[in-house]
Amino acid sequence: MANRFSAEHNSICKLFGIEVPIIQAGMVWASGWKLAAAVSNAGGLGIIGAGSMYPDILLENIQQCKVATNKPFAVNLPLLYPDIESHVQTIINQGVKIVFTSAGNPKTYTPIFKEHGITVVHVVSSSLFAQKAANAGVDAIVAEGFEAGGHNGREETTTMVLIPAVRKAINIPLIAAGGIATGAQMLSAMVLGADAVQVGSRFICTPEASSHPAFKQKILEAREGDTQLMMKKAVPVRLLKNPFYEQISNAENNGADAAALNAILGKGRAKKGMFEGDLIEGELEVGQVASLINNIKPAADVVKELWNDYLAGVEEIVQSM
Repeated sequence: MANRFSAEHNSICKLFGIEVPIIQAGMVWASGWKLAAAVSNAGGLGIIGAGSMYPDILLENIQQCKVATNKPFAVNLPLLYPDIESHVQTIINQGVKIVFTSAGNPKTYTPIFKEHGITVVHVVSSSLFAQKAANAGVDAIVAEGFEAGGHNGREETTTMVLIPAVRKAINIPLIAAGGIATGAQMLSAMVLGADAVQVGSRFICTPEASSHPAFKQKILEAREGDTQLMMKKAVPVRLLKNPFYEQISNAENNGADAAALNAILGKGRAKKGMFEGDLIEGELEVGQVASLINNIKPAADVVKELWNDYLAGVEEIVQSM
């Protein structure tokens, strides 16, 4: 058992060339080069979140990350992004070795990335989409449960149910995401069949995350039930409750359709909340696990704490057998 759960024998560590199977999620308005480099330097896999970046900003972040770390790092690329073609070309031109794709059909760009020797990982919310992504030729899957922050699956399948279902459906490496911020939660995901974990919300509350300090503080104050999946008629997204959330909630309770919800959302709402710190009118995306986060600490310390607590849990199980 100890071998299966060690970094030395871990398929994700081998695939990415990293030291520990901990992946930092590519979150909008949080995951710039500083956070990605810090996580990669700590032995995990840092990810630059391209979803909130114009092409020139993504280029700058990749170049800065190359300077800040000589370890592997990745770019997260939402496939519905309007500047997708420019982003794809930037990733290829800059020699990025690992790409995480999401929010779209993996068949579209996976062959292009593979032609350039790029490792491709796709994010899914169901075993059906996991199978489709595997058939499209991706190298690994991120299965993200209902607990996760940001854009989410409509099925509302929790991580505890999703991971074993996806594990049965595919035979390529599997990364668990959604509701993971502690070593114990990481161990649970690995027992369920994951080869690694992707952690988002916990990394928002680090000095290296580009999120606004007011948003980070709001996360520290969050309690159970302070987030909810909203806008399922449009694009489902888990939000931290604030006055903007109340606008959306009231509209949904009054039968608002996708067009009406999108009109309330408008443009730049996520930037306003998470990057500019407007806690009234801004969109605040974070996972349920926010209620377990009570401090801001360096990203390297988050990686170390996760890994050490995970190893302690493995050792406790081994000793009890």
